[in-house]
Amino acid sequence: MNDSKQIYRVSEAARLIGVSASTLRLWESQCLVIPDRSEKGHRHYTTDQIARLKHISWLRKDRGLNPAAIRETLDLEEQLPESETSQPANETPPDIGPRFRALRHASGKTLDAVTADLGMATSKLSTFERTSHGFSIRDLKDLAEYFGTTISTISGENPTVNRALVKSGEWKSWPTMAPGVTIQLLAEGRNMMDCHRFILAPGASSEGAYDHEGEEFIFVLSGRFEITLEGQDFYELSPGDSLYFESRRQHAWRNRFDGDTVLIWINTPPTF
Repeated sequence: MNDSKQIYRVSEAARLIGVSASTLRLWESQCLVIPDRSEKGHRHYTTDQIARLKHISWLRKDRGLNPAAIRETLDLEEQLPESETSQPANETPPDIGPRFRALRHASGKTLDAVTADLGMATSKLSTFERTSHGFSIRDLKDLAEYFGTTISTISGENPTVNRALVKSGEWKSWPTMAPGVTIQLLAEGRNMMDCHRFILAPGASSEGAYDHEGEEFIFVLSGRFEITLEGQDFYELSPGDSLYFESRRQHAWRNRFDGDTVLIWINTPPTF
């Protein structure tokens, strides 16, 4: 039988997803997925529905979203044009602002509550959630830590899929975030390191210092990169230069070059 026409009974679907049959019935009652029915009324799932179930499971387990937030995330993804949902690996995925909005809704937090805790204007967070603009890397780090997650996780990296080999030019990109900052994945899956390729436009910066757990390694491929640790140790890196430091040291950075700066940036454990 052609895979596109393959159907699965509820017990088979549950085994493929790694959940119980009762969980699938619960998700059905929550309107997360509606299985087809046989002439005798038995549930069965298509290949596309299995893929949706796997995505629901990931949103539930790895993102910690509740049913309402999962429905909102799925609805948002379904509203995206096909060119955005079926894109080549090296193109930019959907924007990150709505993903943080879904996370906030899942936590039961209001805009006013979050911004009061973080000490920022409510209008700033509201605009970011709608447009994905107006936030720096530092803002994103603060917001991710507030919700107990990381920028890497909320960016849409899929930790359930390991891809050992990533060919040159096939890098997946993070959603659009800080102005002039493009972040590409050099390793995919649930790893002990975040391995990224940064492309920084002229003047692009962290717009402030931030810190987190772990250790970091930077290697400059082209351009010129400036980084300051704890407001006192200043480094200017040229092509071929590298820097290793503890992530708990407050770090702020920028591209002082008049062209793009490209670098390899590795964090371990994946807490960025």
